[in-house]
Amino acid sequence: EAVGNVVNSGVDVYAHNVETVKRLQWLVRDPRANYEQSLEVLRYAKSIKPQIVTKTSIMLGLGETDEDVLQTMKDLRNIDVDCVTLGQYMQPTRNHIKVKEYVTPEKFQHWEKIGNELGFAYTASGPLVRSSYKAGEFYLKNLVQKKNIRDAEQKSST
Repeated sequence: EAVGNVVNSGVDVYAHNVETVKRLQWLVRDPRANYEQSLEVLRYAKSIKPQIVTKTSIMLGLGETDEDVLQTMKDLRNIDVDCVTLGQYMQPTRNHIKVKEYVTPEKFQHWEKIGNELGFAYTASGPLVRSSYKAGEFYLKNLVQKKNIRDAEQKSST
């Protein structure tokens, strides 16, 4: 019900972060949240309002494999997520999980290319990219405007 309230509130972009790959969810996330739950939230938001832009984020450097990341991206496209950001995990305090790997800029470029090939409308991937990545906001705004124009044109032609 809460997801529906947000989706129907007039927002243009619905963001919900999967945080990490399926295999590492138990290690990274609060036990009240999990991978399948996050996929379902994103899928449900799109089912309520198919034209809404959906967005999620993945942290890298936690011990994920290339296969893990690729499968996560495929899972997200299979439920029609529009935008994904991939960024370097940074340990915020000593009490948090340690960084397992500092991902190279080349590897981040690879994931951006893969995201584009998989059909994401927008993929931001880089060491300093965060879920609220500012460089994508202009693009998302334009994407939302284009969808709104398309929807208005479809309504006027029926």
